[in-house]
Parts: sequence; C-alpha cells; structure tokens
Amino acid sequence: MKSLSEHLNRKLEQERSHTHHSSPLPLMMLGALGVVFGDIGTSPLYTLKESFIQTGMAVMPENIYRFLSMIFWLLAIVVSVKYVTFIMKANNKGEGGNLALLALVLRLTRPNPAVFYAMGILGIMAGSLFYADAVITPAISVLSAVEGIEVVAPAFHPFILPLTMVILLLLFAGQKYGTGKVGSLFGPIIILWFLVLGGLGLNQIIKAPEVLQAINPLYALAFMVTHPFIAFVALGATLLSVTGAETLYADMGHFGVKPIRYVWFILVWPCLLLNYFGQGALLLQDSSAIENPFFLLAPKALSVPLLILATAATIIASQAVISGAYSMTRQAIQLGYLPRMRVLYTSAREMGQIYIPFVNWLLLIMVLAIVLLFKSSSGLAAAYGVAVTGAMLITSIMVGVVMRLKWHWNWWRIAMTAGLFVIVDATLFSSSMTKVATGGYMPLLIATFLFTILTTWKSGQRILNEKTSRTSVSIERFIKEMHKNPPIRVPGTAIYMTPWHNVVPNALLHNLKHNKVLHERVIFLTVVAQEVPYVPPENRIHVYRLGHDFYQLDIHTGFKDEPDIPAALHQCQIRGMDFDHIHQASFFLGKETVIPTEGEGMATWREHIFAWMKQNASSAIAYYKIPPDRVIEVGGQYEI
Repeated sequence: MKSLSEHLNRKLEQERSHTHHSSPLPLMMLGALGVVFGDIGTSPLYTLKESFIQTGMAVMPENIYRFLSMIFWLLAIVVSVKYVTFIMKANNKGEGGNLALLALVLRLTRPNPAVFYAMGILGIMAGSLFYADAVITPAISVLSAVEGIEVVAPAFHPFILPLTMVILLLLFAGQKYGTGKVGSLFGPIIILWFLVLGGLGLNQIIKAPEVLQAINPLYALAFMVTHPFIAFVALGATLLSVTGAETLYADMGHFGVKPIRYVWFILVWPCLLLNYFGQGALLLQDSSAIENPFFLLAPKALSVPLLILATAATIIASQAVISGAYSMTRQAIQLGYLPRMRVLYTSAREMGQIYIPFVNWLLLIMVLAIVLLFKSSSGLAAAYGVAVTGAMLITSIMVGVVMRLKWHWNWWRIAMTAGLFVIVDATLFSSSMTKVATGGYMPLLIATFLFTILTTWKSGQRILNEKTSRTSVSIERFIKEMHKNPPIRVPGTAIYMTPWHNVVPNALLHNLKHNKVLHERVIFLTVVAQEVPYVPPENRIHVYRLGHDFYQLDIHTGFKDEPDIPAALHQCQIRGMDFDHIHQASFFLGKETVIPTEGEGMATWREHIFAWMKQNASSAIAYYKIPPDRVIEVGGQYEI
C-alpha cells in the first residue's frame, strides 16, 4: 500500500529546498531593522510624556530619575534578557510568535488532555490580544507622530485628527500593492531614525550628564517601596517603552535569531536609551518641555524634518504589525481557527508577503474608529499596555511548558527563568489593568470579540465533523462493496477532497446515489495541516494504494506554507504516479449548509455566528488554487 508513497518521497528527498536565511548577515540585519524594530523604536514618541501625564507627578529631578530608571530596567529585563536571550530560543522550527508557539506547545502537550486544552485556550487568548495590538499600534503611532505639528505650528492643532486619518487611509489602501517595492527603503529609514534618536538624546545628555545616574536601579526600587501605589500606576505607563518586544519574537522566522540580536544590542537598545535619557536631560533643564519632550529635543530648524522622519517611522511600525496580522490570520486558517479567506500573494519571490482584503479593511475600520473615539495619543496610551502585557504574560507561561517538555529543564531552573518572567509580566499586566476605565477596556473588548470568533469556528467545525461522521461509511467497507457489486466506471479521474481518513466523502456518496456511476480512478485527497511552519518537500506528499483504482493522497502543509493542490498533483505526476492526465481530473467538493438548532452543541447565538462564517467562508476553489472549470460542488444540510 505504501510503495508509491515511498517512491515519491525518495524522489522528493533529492529536491530538498535551500535552507532559510542564506542571505549575508549584514543584509539580514538591515531587513530585520526595517521590519522588526519599528514598533519599539517609536515608543520614545510618547512613553516618558505619558509617565508624567498618567501619574500626575510633578516634573522634578527625583521623578525624572525614577521614571528613567524604570524604563532602563524594563528594557534590560523584558527585552534584552527575556525576549532576546531566552524567549527566542523557544521557536517552532525557526518560527516565533503566538500561534507558532501555540502549535509547538500543543504538539508537546497532546498526551495530556487537560494541559493541552488549557494551553489551547491561552494560545487563542494571546492571538486575540495580538489582533487588538494590531488595531491600536497604527492609531497611536501615527497619531503621536502627527501631534508633532503642534511643536512646529500650534495653529495646526485642528488638522491633527484629519491628517492622521488620511495617512491611515493611504497606508491601508496601499496594502494590496505589497511591501516588496518599498521594503528595501524600510531599513535605511529606520537606521536614520535610530541614529537621529541617539544623536538628539546624546546632545541633551552632554548638557545635563547628571541624568545618567538614573541607571541606578535603586531609584526605581525606592520609588516602589516608598510610594507603592503611584509606582504601580507609573509602571503601567513606563511599560510603553517595551511595546513591540513581541514583534522581535514574532518576526524571527523571517530573519533568524542572530541578525535580530546583533541589531538590538549594537544599535537599537543604545539609541533608545540615549533618547530616553536625552528627554530626561531636557526636562532637567526645562520642565515645561513635558508638553512634548521628544519633538522639543530637536532645534527649531530641525522640527519639520524630524516630524517627517517620525511620521515615516510610525508608518513603517504600523506596516510591520499590519503584515503580522495577515501572517497570523493565515496561520489561524491553516491551524483551523478561522474559515478560509481570500489570500493574495503580493510578491512572486517572497511567500511571506501576503495581503488579505477582509482583514485589511476590518483593521482599517477599527483603527479609524478608535482614533475618532480617543482623539489623542494620550488617550490611546491607556489602552495600549493591556494588549501587549497580556500577550507577554501568556508567552512566558507557554515558554515555561517548552522549557519543561522540550528542553527538559529542572523545576528550579524553570522557576528562576520562566517563573521570574511570569512574575514581571503579571505585575506589568496588573498595572496596565488599572487603566481599564480610561481606555484599557478597548483591547479587552477587541480581544474578547476575536477570542469568541476563533473558538466558535474551531468548536463549530469539530461539532460539524462529528455530525457528518455519524452517517459515514468506511472506505475499506465501501471498496469491498464496490468490488462485489461494481457500478458503471466511467473514464477519467475523480478527486474527492475530504478532511478524514478511512471515511467516504459525502460528495462521493451523493454522486453515486444520483448519477449511478464511479470514475475509473478515484482519489481521496486530504490536506493535512501540521503544527510546524513549513513541511519539508520529502514529507509533503504521501500516496497510498487502496486497491481497485482507489487512492488516498495526503498533502501535508505547515501553517506558513502556501496551499496549492494543482502544484502538489503536478509533483505527483512528474515523480512517477502511475496514471496520466491528472490535470484533467474532476474535483468533487462537499459544501455544507449549517442550520443552527437548540439543544446539543454550542449556544444558539454561537451556532448562528458559525453558520454565518461557514456561509461567507472563501471557496476552497480559490483557496487551494483549483481550476474552477474542473470543480463540481455537492451540497448537504446539517443541523448542529
């Protein structure tokens, strides 16, 4: 039965793809700089200012030192130690991010149903919080940059909101053209951005070098001991300095660990610190600069160029998180948490450059809505930390599972690393929750909505599969019956797509019932989604002879692979599959219509959501790139 599969795999073994990250290290570092660090690199626009605004503390040296000490050690502990040193080791075959980590953890915990279920819930929560972050990041980044107009020309204040919305509209409208053409510009612009950050900060530090004493952690620790409540609130503001840390982990698959680590330690971290301490030095000299300490770092003559550069940097930061939302959506589809959607590939060379119209326009609507709702970066800052710290906390918990089940660390070692990270992240998350009433509710609402959507689709598909399998016939029994009482076999090849093994697709049963014929060659085709980012060529195609011209064909894909059934079938043909004209085969697809009913299953309102999602899901024809003129859809109605 497996001889044909083994034959194909031997041939595929000879055609291994080249390893990832074969580009020179400097180019990889430049690419990482342009994509990975835009989010965290725009945090100086608002972090220190928000620390004073949200706590209501006076702009005086002692408080400046306290906030800078918090920012310094947050960047050191959360980014440098946690993410860059430890978390990036917990990758799923080179891929990082919420869903990649979830897939890894689910694979590790599958033998333990309780842990498996708990990790699944946590992973979906983290993914939902990421989407909330993807809504807030473009809004706060662009808005905070455009607010610099007030420094250049205060009379232009009424135009801040309209200009922000125009920039966001253009940003999202241009997504369909892809980032490939302008991607090469991202790295140089961000290099210039960080050099400007460092240069402006260093200029002020030279004027007030005493600001460097804030590196002493005793300023932050003493603040927490003597004023615990205010320090707790301050923590919720200064944590804005580490927003974007998850992006380092999520984008590691594109560039690898080494380029990201080098860029962080050589350029990004030093320039961020110089700018934060430069703002502090400016405030030591002029407390009124708290109005906008970032833009007031620059001499008047450089205000306009700085405004333009800041806007460009925030657009790049927004682009990174928008692209991340596309990638996460595709991963969620592959892993079975979302229905199929129309996915457009905007680059002929880079598979990762994709565009999902539905996600793009939904994000735009939500981004514009919260800009109109909050109206300023200060209003949005209160909403920002909840999504980021929630995702960071879940990442720490899941990495603890990886440490135990994959790395086989002792419990004490896990407690000293993951345990410490959980304590820090839980503290940050708790401090951000103090701002729920003033804006923190927004990411929680967005995440709750998306969590409901993701879990409803997953549960609905499981219930529907159970429902349809109850009336199914095993393939082994069916083939024996067809051999014993053969129907008319017509020329050609019929391919029946099915999610199950050893179960006859309902589309075949309906076809046989109504047309009384079978094709002379029948292939049961199953696309198997693996919990890995990419499936190696040698493991991608498996073909099994079932006898009497029936075949089982499995096409294995990773959650970052591009589903392409015709390409996979072509590979089968050129590698020795012993039948001709597979490109002329007829594809039979089942089309289920869901009817919500009261009783068993999900809550009725969730069943209605699932039915709507099922009805509006993208066709398998487009998603799997099947030629439309070769497809026959056979429908059925199912109550759940």
